[in-house]
Amino acid sequence: MTYSKCLSDPNISRRIILNDPKKRNALSLAMLTSLQGNILTGIDDKDLRVIIISAQGLVFSSGHDLKELTSAQGRDYHTRVFSVCSEVMSLIQDLPVPVIAMVNGIATAAGCQLVASCDIAVATDKSSFATPGVNVGLFCSTPGVAIGRAVPRKIAMEMLFTGRPITAQEALLHGLVSKVVPEECLEEETLAIARRICESSRPVVALGKAAFQRQMAQGRDAAYATAAAVMVDNLALRDGQEGIRAFLEKRRPLWSNSTEKAHD
Repeated sequence: MTYSKCLSDPNISRRIILNDPKKRNALSLAMLTSLQGNILTGIDDKDLRVIIISAQGLVFSSGHDLKELTSAQGRDYHTRVFSVCSEVMSLIQDLPVPVIAMVNGIATAAGCQLVASCDIAVATDKSSFATPGVNVGLFCSTPGVAIGRAVPRKIAMEMLFTGRPITAQEALLHGLVSKVVPEECLEEETLAIARRICESSRPVVALGKAAFQRQMAQGRDAAYATAAAVMVDNLALRDGQEGIRAFLEKRRPLWSNSTEKAHD
């Protein structure tokens, strides 16, 4: 359903590819379980610095497999599908490494949710995004969780109420994707972002990602308290002090990529 491969540059680490183009890379229970397993494989390896999620075929992902959502499957099965999907989307945001969606084509419903859940999304100019569940009698309520946190409220509501696709440029304008590029530049641009991430210390990035997610759910004062405490924790890391020393000494930092504390 999905497969994982190491990239030619060992510092970039891993690409996970949705690989069921005949079914438009639908996020069936099997696909979601496979994706979850590939994400978790070696996640504690300090050499794993960034994950890229891409897809085979003309469709990034069409969302849930509607054949699994008929009444014949039953309520318990439906509950499991949405539970696992929610776990996967939350997992992506809770990972200690950044996750980049590399999108070339259509991303709809839970496929759009997957893009919105990633930390960064690079899309080709021919890509489009939609939450068309309302048109088949199944409102995209769970995709709305991620999309409503990625784009302005009224844009999310229009997408959810009408099912109308938005273009890659509209998705860029509203914050659903980070960058839009010609198809021939997609891989180059995505790998350039990944390489830049890999120039930083893994534990520093992990600390920052977790803090960003946490403070975004808080009010202003609580968010500042969270962020200030995390910056103090960051300074206590060996890599936190190494980065400052390297800057003052006008040299490149030598990251340990460990969670070791700095010596007093």
